[in-house]
Parts: sequence; structure tokens; C-alpha cells
Amino acid sequence: MTIAIALNRFGLGARPDETLSRDPKGFLLDQFGRYEARPPAWASLPGSHAIAADYIAERQEVRSTQGDAKRRARMDLRKDGRDLLRVAANARAVSALTTPTPFVERLVHFWSNHFAISADKQTVIPFAGAFEAEAIRPHVLGRFEDMLLAVERHPAMQLFLDQAQSVGPGSAFARRATRRDPKKAPGLNENLAREIMELHTLGARAGYTQADVTEFARALTGWSTAGLGRGGKVRAGAGDPGSFVFRPMLHEPGTRTIMGRSYAQQGEGQALAILGALAAAPSTADHIATKLARHFVADEPPPALVARLSAAFRESSGDLPAVYRALVVAPESWAPASAKFKTPWEWLISSMRGLGMSDANEIQVAGVMLQLGQPVWRPGSPAGFDDVAASWAAPDALLRRVEMAQRLAARATGAIDPRELAPKLLPGNLAPATAQAIARAESLPTGLALLLVSPEFLRR
Repeated sequence: MTIAIALNRFGLGARPDETLSRDPKGFLLDQFGRYEARPPAWASLPGSHAIAADYIAERQEVRSTQGDAKRRARMDLRKDGRDLLRVAANARAVSALTTPTPFVERLVHFWSNHFAISADKQTVIPFAGAFEAEAIRPHVLGRFEDMLLAVERHPAMQLFLDQAQSVGPGSAFARRATRRDPKKAPGLNENLAREIMELHTLGARAGYTQADVTEFARALTGWSTAGLGRGGKVRAGAGDPGSFVFRPMLHEPGTRTIMGRSYAQQGEGQALAILGALAAAPSTADHIATKLARHFVADEPPPALVARLSAAFRESSGDLPAVYRALVVAPESWAPASAKFKTPWEWLISSMRGLGMSDANEIQVAGVMLQLGQPVWRPGSPAGFDDVAASWAAPDALLRRVEMAQRLAARATGAIDPRELAPKLLPGNLAPATAQAIARAESLPTGLALLLVSPEFLRR
């Protein structure tokens, strides 16, 4: 049973050609040394700088043309963004299907959802894949503070939460603009500050006030993206298009006070100091611990496990592998009952892995995930996709999984015998009733589909 937990609760599901380990905990922890931040599936995808340069050029073409040419240029801009999103979604899926480190890959998905951006916003679409590749994957085995900084500086997050448009009311830029036209005075945008405090670090019930959010937003003014923010023309020395830049002209001068602590630093260093304090706050440790325990163990995470993970976070100063080790060795993590209902992404990936698939292009993952109710990088909210069963176990959602299971099973070769496959995918966890139903199926594809929608396979 424990190897089934390692494969399914912590991993992405078994592959039929996988050699099962006799040391489930070692199987998980050994993956830290073998993880590839940029595996082959991601290697050919463009980075943020190249994406931004192309995006800026295409947007300029839209602005400089008229009539039908303008309409075509706008359509090309949207199409190129969607193409990038589709290719990146397939790369994400191929990584998950073929990775030798499925536990770490699951952690990438966890953090990508924790620091959610949404490609529902037009400007974010081309950067969504690069966000995961550049801000999440390189830091998943590092320190929380480093990941936090990489995330908040990335163009996808800056554009998603409108940080690139935020201007300090007392900044040199705002004073000059107000003198020109008082009715068009630029203003402060609090979106990034609010989501950092509520979702990325402290959590909603950490005791901060609206005044603290506003103060943090003032400290963040000047944080922007080259070529894409307010006054965003790429100037000499301003950095490559899409790179993080600090614009002193937009920064609100003065000392900031947040949750009773003053920050007298000037310029970019002020928000950096606040981010460091937020990353180290006990409430952040509790927030991250609760979310990790909920994601891996139970919708209502055991308080003792949350306390243990929070202590590991605090005592290691946010060293993420130390927190993961505490999760892996905790007795609550190995409870025999499968308490978690797989999200659509987890179910699709584990189904494809179970059928031995390794090419996401066969089914175009982005389109399938839209059908299953969890479009890739489009959670519709800065809070990301929900992580509890009530969000995914509705009857219509189950019906879509049944239909998809039939399609996947029909694609599988006739050589796969579900009676032999089932115990490989669910070692020690296959109920007699499920085994009997699969054995009695009228055809091999029907048997495979029954396996993929069995109660044991739907949970982890």
C-alpha cells in the first residue's frame, strides 16, 4: 500500500513500465538530487525576453495600421499568444508524463497554482508558460523567499496584477502628470500588494489591515517590466524587453509602516525588505504549511501535520526541501485511506501515464483540460484552482471524466490488458469489486476505461 501512496498521493501516478521501489520514502526524497529544472520538453520554448520583444513588435504593428490590416494584425497577435500557450501546456504535460522525478514535478504544479497567474488576461497569455519555467521550476527546491521574489518580478505576475501600471501619488512622475492635467493624474494600484499578503505569504486571516496593503502598494511603486509597463518604451540601459526594471520616477518617496514595522529604505530596496519580512513571518509558515498539507494529505489537513510543516519552514528559514522532508516522514502522510480526490489535471496526467503515453500532442492537453474544467494557467482568480474535492466531484465533472476515459482507452493499443495493468497502477490498493468489474468488461478498451474511472484511481 505504501508504494501506491508514494506513486499516487505524492507523485503523478504509476507508469506500466515503472520499476517499483521497496523504499517509498527514499523513492520520494532521492528525487531531489535528480530533478531537472529545464527538462528537454521545455528546452525549445522561448523565454520572457524573446516573448516580450515579439509581443511589443506585434502590438506596435497593430497600433500603426488601419482597417483590415489592423484587424489582421490584432488577430495575429492573439493567435501567436494562443499558440505559445498551447505549446507550453504540451511541454508541461510531457514533463509530467515522462519525468523521473514525479514528486518534484507535482511540487512545481503546486507552486504554480499557489502563485497563480491567469491567461484569461490577454497580455498574460504569451508569458504563462515562461512564468512556470522561469519563476517556479528553478526555485522549487530552493528557498521560499527566492521563489517569492522571482514570482513577483516576473512579467506574467506584473501584468496579471497590474503592477506595471501602478504609480506613487507623490512620485515625480505623478506630480508632473498632475501639473499637465489634474483630471488624468496616475494612481496607485494595490492588486499585487494585496495578493502577496493575502495569497502568496501571510494568508487572509493574518491580522493586517487595508492601510497595510496600501502602504505595501506604495513601497512597490516603481517595480515594472521593461517595454510593457507605464512609460514602457525600451530605453538604452533599461534592460531587455520583458525583464524586471525599477523606475525611480514612479516610486512613492518616504518611509512605509506595515503591521507596526517601519521600512525607511529608499527605492527598490524598500519593497525587497518588506518581501523578506513577509517571507519570514510565522503566519506565512502557517499558510504554506496548511496549503501543502491540504494538497497532499486531506482537504481538512491534520493540525499536527500543519504544525510540523510550519515548524520546519520556520526553523529552516524557508528552505523548501526541509519542509518537503517533514511532509514525507510525517505519519499522517501515509494514512491508508485515500482522502484526496484528484483534480482534473492530476487525473488526466495519471491516466496518460498509466496508459504509457508520453506525447501530449496526441490529445492537445490545453483543449482537453478546458473540457475537464481546469484550463491550464487559467484559474480565473489570483487564488488559483481550489484544492478540495467539492470543487471537482460534481456529477457533470465525473461524466466528463468518463467520456475522456473512453477516448483515452480507445487510443490505447490492443496490447494493454487492463486486468494486468490495474495492479501495476494501484499496487496493493485494487479493490476486489473493481478488479472483477474490469475482468468482466466486454472489451479491453472498456476495461481500461473502467480502470481510469474506478474509485481507487479517482483518488490518491
